[in-house]
Amino acid sequence: MSKAFTRENEGDDDEDIALPALPAGGKNYITPQGYQRLRAELLNLIDVERPKVVEIVHWAASNGDRSENGDYLYGKKRLREIDRRIRFLTKRLDIAEVADPSLHHGNDQIFFGATVTYVNQDDVERTITIKGIDEVDNLKGEVSWVSPIARALLKAREGEEIQFRTPGGVEQLEILSVRYPAPTAPDQPV
Repeated sequence: MSKAFTRENEGDDDEDIALPALPAGGKNYITPQGYQRLRAELLNLIDVERPKVVEIVHWAASNGDRSENGDYLYGKKRLREIDRRIRFLTKRLDIAEVADPSLHHGNDQIFFGATVTYVNQDDVERTITIKGIDEVDNLKGEVSWVSPIARALLKAREGEEIQFRTPGGVEQLEILSVRYPAPTAPDQPV
């Protein structure tokens, strides 16, 4: 068969969408705010970004020779990136399990959505918030609920000491405080 009739793999197949790993039988927990952010990004890509790029590609294609047309080539590449992100977000939102951490407001036990302050055996204090794998921001002190530190902290209570296994050995952590966001009124935006 002629190469003209075969499709070269440009890396935009569904198989290249590597989803972050969930524990066997685990759910894809996400906060309501995280779910809304992902959904807003998806709708923006579908309703705003993709139509803009399609318009640019259409305009660039009408200019003639496509092999040396930078606008056309870049536009097609950007379109593949947008489509890949749309597929990823669609899959993640389909399997998302929205869990509202404010339901635990006032509780001293660590569950999904908790903001936990702990101190290690070297008296180094750290505060983390346990969130979903699709919404964490390490720069804000957020960790995924499937991360080793979160798994060690889950179900523990304020004031308890736990053991946390690290590559360097076992660390003792003392949980200083556990906080959850306050519930919002039904008519307030999330």
